[in-house]
Amino acid sequence: MNSRLSLERIKDLRTAAAQGVEVVLVAETGSTNADLLAGVAHFVGPRLLLAETQTAGKGRAGRVWHSEPGATLTFSLAWKFHLPTHALLGLPLAVGVAIAEALAQFDVDAKLKWPNDVLLDGKKLAGVLIETAVVKGAPVDQVWAVIGIGINLAVPEHLAARIERPVAAAPSLQADRSRVVAALLNSLAQAAISFQAQGFAAFRARWNALHAYGGQQVSIVDGGRVLHAGLAGGVDDSGRLLLDTPTGPIAVVAGDVSLRARED
Repeated sequence: MNSRLSLERIKDLRTAAAQGVEVVLVAETGSTNADLLAGVAHFVGPRLLLAETQTAGKGRAGRVWHSEPGATLTFSLAWKFHLPTHALLGLPLAVGVAIAEALAQFDVDAKLKWPNDVLLDGKKLAGVLIETAVVKGAPVDQVWAVIGIGINLAVPEHLAARIERPVAAAPSLQADRSRVVAALLNSLAQAAISFQAQGFAAFRARWNALHAYGGQQVSIVDGGRVLHAGLAGGVDDSGRLLLDTPTGPIAVVAGDVSLRARED
């Protein structure tokens, strides 16, 4: 059974951390990230934009995020941080923790792939794309993070063919999608508050506990080219992946690089 999204139900289920978030639900849009980025200069407070369908959803490195009504949850959260842009380096990882912990409330055993994928049974269940906007103002500029999230609830054959890579789904989440969205919003809002106060250090141990590739041989890839290979450790207080390579330990900074399990 696939429940209808209810704006009022989502609002009613907000916890204290999320009470100040304006929630907007639309049937269809191009990209919830693009919509929020276009409007942040006029926002009074944080805003969640939820769309049943995105026709131009975006993933990392310019990839397309495919969605379909009822088969995916696609939404973005705009949040203003009183931090310089460079201090948001670990935010995608903190968001991954917030998603995994919210999904655990529904018995979904999600794990995290550095830097920003959420996995289920080793396949991608959810992706995160964070874009920032700086709004000039006095006495200081405003730094907004727009946190875009897509979660697969079901993967019908025609959608799987469009995605063209193995993905996971969590069909149990379809029964009460409004409750799922509210849980995600509550977890994300609390995470944003904690990140503002303590940075990624507040999430390090929680992220490492959810690390899908901890203690495994991995490669760090950029555009098909292997940059580093070694044994994956955890992440440090800034969200860098600690890697034990044949030439010594290194810390890898998240960017457009990807992590791959080594098969040799």
